[in-house]
Amino acid sequence: MDICAQLQENIANALHTLYNIDTPAKEVVIQATKKEFEGDYTWVVFPFVKKARKAPEALANEVGAAVKEQMPGIDNYNVVKGFLNFSVANDYWVHFVDEHCREERYGMKNAAADAKPVVVEYSSPNTNKPLHLGHIRNNLLGWAVSELLDANGMNVKRVNLVNDRGIHICKSMLAWQRYGNGETPASSGMKGDHLVGKYYVEFDKHYKEEVSQLMSEGRTEEEAKQQAPLMQEAQRMLKLWEEGDAEVRELWKTMNGWVYEGFDETYRKLGVGFDKVYYESNTYLLGKELVQKGLDMGVLFRKEDGSVWCDLTADGLDQKLLLRKDGTSVYMTQDLGTALLRHNDFGADRLIYVVGNEQDYHFKVLKLILGKLGFDWADQVYHLSYGMVELPNGKMKSREGTVVDADDLIAEMEQDAAEMCREKGKLDDMSETEQQHLFHILALGALKYFILKVDPTKNMLFNPAESIDFNGNTGPFIQYTHARIRSIVRKAEASQIKLEIGEGSLALTAKEREVIKSLHDLPDVVGQAAAAHSPAMIANYAYDLAKNFNSFYQDTPILREENTALKQFRVVLCAMVANALKNTMKILGIEVPERM
Repeated sequence: MDICAQLQENIANALHTLYNIDTPAKEVVIQATKKEFEGDYTWVVFPFVKKARKAPEALANEVGAAVKEQMPGIDNYNVVKGFLNFSVANDYWVHFVDEHCREERYGMKNAAADAKPVVVEYSSPNTNKPLHLGHIRNNLLGWAVSELLDANGMNVKRVNLVNDRGIHICKSMLAWQRYGNGETPASSGMKGDHLVGKYYVEFDKHYKEEVSQLMSEGRTEEEAKQQAPLMQEAQRMLKLWEEGDAEVRELWKTMNGWVYEGFDETYRKLGVGFDKVYYESNTYLLGKELVQKGLDMGVLFRKEDGSVWCDLTADGLDQKLLLRKDGTSVYMTQDLGTALLRHNDFGADRLIYVVGNEQDYHFKVLKLILGKLGFDWADQVYHLSYGMVELPNGKMKSREGTVVDADDLIAEMEQDAAEMCREKGKLDDMSETEQQHLFHILALGALKYFILKVDPTKNMLFNPAESIDFNGNTGPFIQYTHARIRSIVRKAEASQIKLEIGEGSLALTAKEREVIKSLHDLPDVVGQAAAAHSPAMIANYAYDLAKNFNSFYQDTPILREENTALKQFRVVLCAMVANALKNTMKILGIEVPERM
């Protein structure tokens, strides 16, 4: 039992013994003592003053004395008004480091053998364009949340749903037919996803020209959008696709194949992957079966034009379209089918969808319709809603070609990382291969950390220049701290310094204690971050730990310490910090270098 749990239990016992107040230990709130006061942990007495019939300071002093008598790990206590501050004994901290320093996964849990899977869906790209900055946040968040749940002892399955059919796909296909002149990735030298995205932009350009022409002839904007020949042709192509037209299906397979090769390359660069990939072209048919089931149950209804809807007005929403009048499906159709297929595939405990907050309404509807269709696991659906990513010059639009492609961004950041390393002289004795690997992991570390340190629910502004810096709250700062610590440990090993803690008491500095307290907090942080589905809590923990270590490193001799026992302890502490940084950054999908 750690010191916080011990404090909770002993304070609860003291309240019962002294004042006959019965309160569960878990309801005794312990928090870190503010830096301006002496102590490590604080208990706020005010909630118990009335029941104890004591003045706040008197209550705090009596409970403090009782707890100190029962806990050898508590060195002292002090009272500031209604705040009882406890100071933890050096021996406790030394014992804590000795007990956990050899745990490779300290702070992490292993999944139980019979744990039901938690399915996390992320990425979910459309096959009409390459992955861009918005997709990067989705992929990085999905991967990090999966790693975080895994670190909290859950059996995680990562899945991807590729939106490989629909009107947007037909737009790229039609534009390639009209304007492509047989261009291929091989003939153009372009990645397949970039090539297909080029024709999605091309469709939009010509479509706008047609809309403008029709409006000049007297149509309203809405009429012009519906009557534009290109849009009507794209809709006909979608109908032919759903009817299984051989020519349309063959073109669809070819162009999607180009995109998949491009996606896989980008996923490898980002360091993300999946246990299973679903395709909308396979799941929408199951969705149509569920729509028919809903009609048979009377849960859904068909309008006069043949379209199928679900009336959710009694649930405070509106009517939701599930099949168009021509019988073609919509996103909700395939999401119903995918949810059922995924639940059946994994027998999942939870289905987590990592999708932007513009789809909040969509997932409310999905849960409601699944429930109305009789699926008792509908409440297992959880939408991890995250904010949008913007650039300093505003929002991105794929159809207008104003996006920042993921591949281009990674390449630019690798170049920036290379320039930064050369300027700061971080490449001594490194081979060309080692240098290129360092540039890649620094670039990805900067990108991932900058995005993941922001609370997922918030919109964010991504500034590449701010993300790559060896100073401040950045990935490279933490990566460099890890490399610095590993250098210390290697020097210690070369000097035959034992990485073990001897017997006897050690005098710890205040900054040394801060580092140890940060390590002590790691299991709780992992648990809280997993409960909140927030990798940002892990990112900011890693930064605080690195910052505390650097403050300790600047003021405290390690290899130059004359006391052998203290020197050995500090080297062991360094190694434990490096391991904690490595593990927490791994949750974020970030690799840390051994040297720089």
